[in-house]
Amino acid sequence: MRHPHSRTTRFRVAGALSAGLLCATGLATPAPAAPAPPPAARAASTALDDGLARTPPMGFNNWNSTYCRAEFNEGMVKGIADLFVEKGLKEAGYQYVNLDDCWALPQRDANGRLVPDPARFPNGIKAVADYVHAKGLKLGIYTSAGTRTCDSVGLPGALGHEYEDARQFADWGVDYLKYDNCNNQGVDARQRYRTMRDALRATGRPIVYSICEWGENRPWEWAADVGHLWRTTGDIRDNWPSMLSILKQNLPLAPYAGPGHWNDPDMLEVGNGGMTDTEYRSHFSLWSVMAAPLLIGTDLRKATQETYDILGNKEVVAVDQDPLGRQGTVVSSAGGRWVVAKEMADGSRAVALFNESGTAQRIATSAGAVGLPRADGYAVRDLWQHRTFNTAGTLAATVPAHGTVLLRVAADPRWAAHPPAVDLGLDGGLLLTAATPVTLTSTVTDLGGTPARRVSVALTGPAGWTVRAASATSAAALPTGGTLRTGWRLTVPAGTPAGSYGLTLRASYRSPSGTPVTSTVPLTASVVVPPPSGTSYLSDLPWLSATNGWGPVERDTSNGESAAGDGRPLTVGGTVYHKGLGVHAPSDLAFYTGGACEEVTASVGVDDEKGAKGSVAFEILADDTRAAATGVLTNARPAQPLTADVTGAQVVRLVVTDGGDGTDSDHADWADARLSC
Repeated sequence: MRHPHSRTTRFRVAGALSAGLLCATGLATPAPAAPAPPPAARAASTALDDGLARTPPMGFNNWNSTYCRAEFNEGMVKGIADLFVEKGLKEAGYQYVNLDDCWALPQRDANGRLVPDPARFPNGIKAVADYVHAKGLKLGIYTSAGTRTCDSVGLPGALGHEYEDARQFADWGVDYLKYDNCNNQGVDARQRYRTMRDALRATGRPIVYSICEWGENRPWEWAADVGHLWRTTGDIRDNWPSMLSILKQNLPLAPYAGPGHWNDPDMLEVGNGGMTDTEYRSHFSLWSVMAAPLLIGTDLRKATQETYDILGNKEVVAVDQDPLGRQGTVVSSAGGRWVVAKEMADGSRAVALFNESGTAQRIATSAGAVGLPRADGYAVRDLWQHRTFNTAGTLAATVPAHGTVLLRVAADPRWAAHPPAVDLGLDGGLLLTAATPVTLTSTVTDLGGTPARRVSVALTGPAGWTVRAASATSAAALPTGGTLRTGWRLTVPAGTPAGSYGLTLRASYRSPSGTPVTSTVPLTASVVVPPPSGTSYLSDLPWLSATNGWGPVERDTSNGESAAGDGRPLTVGGTVYHKGLGVHAPSDLAFYTGGACEEVTASVGVDDEKGAKGSVAFEILADDTRAAATGVLTNARPAQPLTADVTGAQVVRLVVTDGGDGTDSDHADWADARLSC
């Protein structure tokens, strides 16, 4: 699965996996239960015993940043190797510089051998491997377990040529093979991938073997003695819904992962521009707690310092590379508040507090819940702040929208030497209207086994906003479990445009030894405009937030392709609609209704632009309560009427899921969508 749009139009992920995508809407859906592994999976006794990939592979793959554009060439690959050394990525643990598709000519030579593209690689692949090896790094290459690779040019695959291709790779000095799944002629996956395993073994060269058959044949159940890692999902895309859906498909597969045999939820998108830095930190944190391969997918020649800071965070990398090799498991997930815990070789736990939702949420668990023994206190290391605190047992944080707090927690007898952890929160709605005062309450709670002394709190907003304390902002001391509550009166200036604005809640305190500590939580407030009276088309109203599985949400046209404004007339079952919203599953649109509206109506269905493909399900939520829903709809059905009573709701959400069978051409229309207020 290689081309950007083929990820949504050409292939389906097996239904058993794709059901996880139904959770990608941000609904308060329980975490998917992990399937009971067969005895072989529990024992992992059949894993390849060759000493390779004892921790998840780390490196770079060009595909997500360059695809088959001309910039993918020898100079780029060598430049990436240089940057691994110069920017400290090699020191952080990254080893593999991997070539993806488009490195070869369309035809083999007269002897049946693969020919590197002389325009891209004028000195051949061995010269590139030699250069990479001289840097103390390793080289990876790509081909497909089919007659052709996935690129539309039709480059030669390895089906029927496994032994000669493996020998050629070994002769070039290749250290890693990514083996894709296109043009496989219907040959059984186990047979195709085992043949290449045997061919690689026959070369005598240690080559890490990455099985990329997209999870279609449940490779976690049979590939432990075939490859070192296997893709569990379709291709990732550089957007929040894609990352989230893949996360939810991969999380239940923890029992199948371990040293030398890893679940692979696909490459990292960190730095490619489709998500915020907060979302990229979540992406990196969650891949690390899942013991996933960490393969950089951005062009490091253009990367920002923030991108390097995320990718080079050694404390987070250490979670991924822990030698025990456990994949993190879900402790809880109610309301989009995820707790994922990973057992570490030293007995500690890595704990991800992940906020799936679009607003800040307090996420809490306990040392006992994540598997730690009972103790008087615990040391808690924040792996993004690089600071250590103590806790009496509660692990909690107010986590920004789409953010992740990643902790490493241990029953450390020296826990009291660290300052106490505090939990900052803000109670009250952050949907604000200009010139209308609101009252908020901040909380500062001591989670530690020692008191926090000389505690003070401050809330700040954008320039021009009025933020006044209505009660005490300080306390001489907070005992374990004690809370400082402060009321705040906040007013947004008249004329402030609708949109998202940042607030900062900050607490300062001292540990019993006098160490000064400052803790900060960034928050997002939305300035909203009350909906107009009467009936309005939703496509004419501003939305609070929008996530979409492919390209942007389109107003009054279909989803189209990946670019903004490339949609077509909204058409379902041959009927053209002039007003509405064009989306692609998984999709979630939120509108502010302020308790002033009564009803949403629409005609919904799969847009005709993808022919007979596509299957989706529609839902309307009133303040996260389902108000209306369809079953699964396909292109074979005309538009279906959908009506929801949203009386009293502050926020209405229009949600589209993939229908449970993967995101293949799931172009969905909210035709004639109207809001009555």
